[in-house]
Amino acid sequence: MDHREKSTEAISIQADTLALAEHARRQGVETVWDRAARQEPQCGFCALGLSCRICVMGPCRIDPFGEGPTHGICGADADIMVARNLGRMIAAGAASHSDHGRDLVETLHAVAHGKAPGYQITDPAKLERLAAEFGLDPHLSVTEKAKALAEALMEEYGIKKGYLTFSKRLPAARLAKWQALGISPRGVDWEVTEMLHRTHMGVDNDYVNLLLQALRCALADGWGGSMIATEISDVLFGTPTPTPSEVNIGVLKKDQVNIILHGHSPLVSEMVVRAAQEPALLARARELGAAGINLAGLCCTGNEVLMRKGIPMAGNHLVQELALLTGVVEAMVVDYQCIMPAVPEVAACYHTLFFTTSAKAKFPKAVHLPFSPENGEALGRELVSRAVENFARRHPAKIHLPDAQTVRQMSGFSVEAILRALGGTPEPLLHAIRAGQIRGAAAVVGCNNPKVTQDLGHTTITRELIAHDILVVDTGCTAVATAKAGLKQPEAAAQAGPGLRAVCEALKIPPVLHMGSCVDNTRIINLVAALANALGVDVDQLPVAAAAPEWYSEKAAAIGCYAVATGVFTVLGVTPPVLGSKNVTELLLSGLQEHLGACFAVEPDPRKAAALMIRHIEGKRQGLGLDSRL
Repeated sequence: MDHREKSTEAISIQADTLALAEHARRQGVETVWDRAARQEPQCGFCALGLSCRICVMGPCRIDPFGEGPTHGICGADADIMVARNLGRMIAAGAASHSDHGRDLVETLHAVAHGKAPGYQITDPAKLERLAAEFGLDPHLSVTEKAKALAEALMEEYGIKKGYLTFSKRLPAARLAKWQALGISPRGVDWEVTEMLHRTHMGVDNDYVNLLLQALRCALADGWGGSMIATEISDVLFGTPTPTPSEVNIGVLKKDQVNIILHGHSPLVSEMVVRAAQEPALLARARELGAAGINLAGLCCTGNEVLMRKGIPMAGNHLVQELALLTGVVEAMVVDYQCIMPAVPEVAACYHTLFFTTSAKAKFPKAVHLPFSPENGEALGRELVSRAVENFARRHPAKIHLPDAQTVRQMSGFSVEAILRALGGTPEPLLHAIRAGQIRGAAAVVGCNNPKVTQDLGHTTITRELIAHDILVVDTGCTAVATAKAGLKQPEAAAQAGPGLRAVCEALKIPPVLHMGSCVDNTRIINLVAALANALGVDVDQLPVAAAAPEWYSEKAAAIGCYAVATGVFTVLGVTPPVLGSKNVTELLLSGLQEHLGACFAVEPDPRKAAALMIRHIEGKRQGLGLDSRL
């Protein structure tokens, strides 16, 4: 059975997605749902974490029913196999987001040396704050501080003396918990390397020890590599402030040159945004019959330019193939992460040019134009120029743009923007929480996964939470889903409970705050750390929770682990591959609670997941001596 035989509700809740999926069926274009259907039944050993291909004595599998092999060839039991697989998954996720951060640091270093034309220090005030946090000489010039900060951040990746600098933002009680467990994060690369070393055959064979290193590796991402990516993106391109925009496939324009920006890094996309405004390129587009140049985002590169430049979003992860079926996309420009290898295959069916820009992420059937800090400005201009010229090659017979009414949204709520809206201090938010107007806060984050109905989990959980007076913050693919649902307009406060509604109306903000791309989950842990410090408590005492209802990636596994290790109860909507080990499963679902004050829950039903989060938040209110609805 493939998606053509399923009810439409099994694919997505989004009308534009359903319309384009039906168009793909008629055109005979394969999509992610077709390929998912053809994988059924998926491997049960892999789903349980009971398959191993780490060495070539195997591959091995363990029979969960005890009727077949109970150990791998090396002697690894279910606990070892599951823990090793999870550890490697987290290491890959941490490496991906952290390597993104490294690219930003290298660009900052190039800017400081005058070797990155087109790039600049856009937020010098944030640079000053970060320089002070790293103990740099306050008398240095802006350029000298940028150079010194870049070099200090490079040390965060290597073997440094002590622990990651940003972890000092947390309450002392949280750092003490990490020290007691031996999971305080050291250098980013150190933790990833050690995780991979420990999971080599014949090294670490204690599942608890393996999982502790997995947590430390995840923390090196959250309080290291990912946080570096967020902070330096702000320094280079500006700290986001609330910005109006639009969302859904209707943001593509039939009469304009359409360029889709896809992936996760803002380095190239920022230069494309600049080039798309150049008079000469706009004039050339008009010469070819286009009314203008239109940019649209997908996934987290889209979120980056959305929150800083107001560039509209065409969709999230599962829309990337479908967007090209409109026949109006002149170019898709990608960097790395979450880009399906199938996309250039779809582009080849149309006139769309598919450009790759990172040496780390090449694709067959793509035009590769490599980025460097030195050529970024020129590269942005070349990408836009090629897209403009491609407008003349459109196939009118292949144009199919669904009649999708765009939805307004407000995005760009950085921690700085939230505090600014509150008068520069978290106290008004804390007052609203103490008074019960806002019961607590929740982060709903993560990807899309074709195993579940697109965006159903994101929107259902979010609506349930705000109806119970819980403020929601979101990032990544979730942010697109809730925007399409109209939850990022101030008018959406009408769907919130009476207390949250009153706060939102007073501040003229929506009940769901967009905090950025998936690396920007670090904004969320920074915010909860600030709230914990203001209250004088540890993070695990706060009335907060998190959910990733549609996650799929290794990066999401790392994010979930650093959230829990930071002290945030986290609900997953898709079961991770750990059920083959009762001990590993119990450690993640309950064993971590005693030591970290937080743990995971797995609940595929989004309403039940929301209920778990609400119950948790009300319990934390009770623990703080606040009124509780329990």
